[in-house]
Amino acid sequence: MSKPIYEMKTIAVEHITIRSNHSFATVKTKLENLIHRIDDGIFTLLRYGETVRALKELEALPALSIFGFRDHGALLGIAGPRRSSIQYDIGNPLTASKMTRHDMSAGLYAPVRVLLREDVNGTASFEYDRPVSMFGQFASPEVDLVAVQLDADLRVVLEEAAS
Repeated sequence: MSKPIYEMKTIAVEHITIRSNHSFATVKTKLENLIHRIDDGIFTLLRYGETVRALKELEALPALSIFGFRDHGALLGIAGPRRSSIQYDIGNPLTASKMTRHDMSAGLYAPVRVLLREDVNGTASFEYDRPVSMFGQFASPEVDLVAVQLDADLRVVLEEAAS
């Protein structure tokens, strides 16, 4: 019986925090008005081989969509009082495919995880790892080019939601 091959490398990741002067509820509402939840029907089309129709629908999507979210703050109720904190998966399927076609491992970071949390003073903050730094580990000019645009799109929308 052969043993699996285990590889490890250290990468540098830039972590971003965007602080708002607004409440968690206000920032959450603004974010979800700026970035809508992706229609899961697109993935059904892809599953059944309707690639032409899926591509047409994907091309009509905005630069970013919410793939999913988890109420991370509710988990705190296990150990004490709940707090407001939601982890979002934000991205674009076409953007992800443009990267993973060059390096499948890029799928580990697409979509991007963004945490919206309520701070102790009642205001909200976003936290995320900068896409350019996460995808940079693959040393692919094609992946880097897409990551630069993803980085810019994400920053613009999060700053707008926080303002």
